[in-house]
Amino acid sequence: MTTIDDTAPVIVRLSIKIEAPLATVWDLHTDIPAWPTWNTDIERATLDGPLAPGSSFSWRTHGLDITSTVHELVPGERIVWGGPAAGITGVHVWMFEQNEGHVTVHTEESWSGDPVEAATEQLGQALQASLSDWLSALKARAEQSA
Repeated sequence: MTTIDDTAPVIVRLSIKIEAPLATVWDLHTDIPAWPTWNTDIERATLDGPLAPGSSFSWRTHGLDITSTVHELVPGERIVWGGPAAGITGVHVWMFEQNEGHVTVHTEESWSGDPVEAATEQLGQALQASLSDWLSALKARAEQSA
C-alpha cells in the first residue's frame, strides 16, 4: 500500500509551501516521538524501533488511539503510513519537494470503513481541518527553526 485508496469515500489532498531547508522539514516530520512538541492536536506519539517500512508507531489525536504502519519510506522525499482506528482505515501519503529556497509538502489521505460511510461529509470536513492544521503547525515550527 503505497498510495491512498482512490475509491474511499473520504479523500483529502493539500499542499503547503515552507520557507525552510528540506532537512529541517523532513526531520521534524519524521521525528514521530516529538510530534506533540509542535503539533498541539497530537497528545502522544511513540515509535516502535527505527523508522522504516514495516515499523509501527502509536499516537493519539482528536481522542483516537491510532497504530500506524509505515508502508514506504524514501528519505527526504516520501513517507506512507496507514492503519485502522475506530473502524476507519486510513492511508496517508506525504511528499516533500525541494524548490528554490523552500519546500513544498503535499499530503493526501483516504478514509474508508463503516463509520466513514455513515458520516462522509462530517468526517471529510474533520480530516480536511486536521490535515490543514498539521501542515500549518509543521510550517510554523520549520520556519521558526530555519
